[in-house]
Amino acid sequence: MTTRREFVGTAAALLLPWEAPKKLPLGFSTLGCPTWPWSRILDFAAEHQFASIELRGIQTNMDLTKVPELAPEHIGDAKRQLAAHGLTVSCLGASAHMHEMDPVKHAAQLDEARRFIDLAQALGAPYVRVFGNECVPGVPRAEMLAHIAGALRELGDYARRKGVTVIIESHGDFTDTPALLEILQKADSPNVALLWDAHHTFVSGKEQPEDTVRQLGRYIRHTHLKDSVPTGGGNDRRYVLTGTGDVPVKRQIAALAKIGYRGLYSFEWEKRWHPEIEEPEVAFAQYASVAGQYLRDAGVG
Repeated sequence: MTTRREFVGTAAALLLPWEAPKKLPLGFSTLGCPTWPWSRILDFAAEHQFASIELRGIQTNMDLTKVPELAPEHIGDAKRQLAAHGLTVSCLGASAHMHEMDPVKHAAQLDEARRFIDLAQALGAPYVRVFGNECVPGVPRAEMLAHIAGALRELGDYARRKGVTVIIESHGDFTDTPALLEILQKADSPNVALLWDAHHTFVSGKEQPEDTVRQLGRYIRHTHLKDSVPTGGGNDRRYVLTGTGDVPVKRQIAALAKIGYRGLYSFEWEKRWHPEIEEPEVAFAQYASVAGQYLRDAGVG
């Protein structure tokens, strides 16, 4: 026989609104879905329980400040659509690179970064990614690193007023901890930090993830995760589904979890640059499943 207390408890439970389980801190970059319109990106992310999306171009437009859905007159609609799908924007990926030594070219790169910072503020995105990118031939290493750090410090000052942080990606000629650490220390700005592309520090930087995180962890605010295998001789590699290559993605996630990293674990599937790799419908869904289990194994979620 059901008691009054049991009946009241059961009835209350039935009357309570259904609450979705908390999402794991997973995201993906739109670099991986270069043909998807804005609506398709949001629908897929919500359907597969991603918490966030990283914007790196929408369809044919790589300059996010020129994407119609993100224009000033539509930014309110974009934010409402994101909220309705239970999503945030983790980062805006600019193409701006800080290595240019020519003053005119350097100013143009800083201008692009500032436009992205303005958009990030309007959209409520916390980070704007930029590159160090290349070592300019003939420029001494110390001068090169100081030049990049100075540009980041200048952008950090601008970003601070907007409530945004500029993050330099471990990319190009700057994938090793000593160079990245020197740049970040010289920048010396609370609004300058690191986007850890864990694939690049492992493959190009020849570093184990635990070592990278031990030295750079305090600067890491965002991530790019992906897997690959060698192809033939040399340094050529082919991107493969998560967990099927030789990049230690599970260890990368575990290393971040161990230091209490609170950012997103963002999948950067480079479909735009490598159209032959798996379609985003396959790769994104597989990443959500595999990386989700890696996170649970690491005690996250």
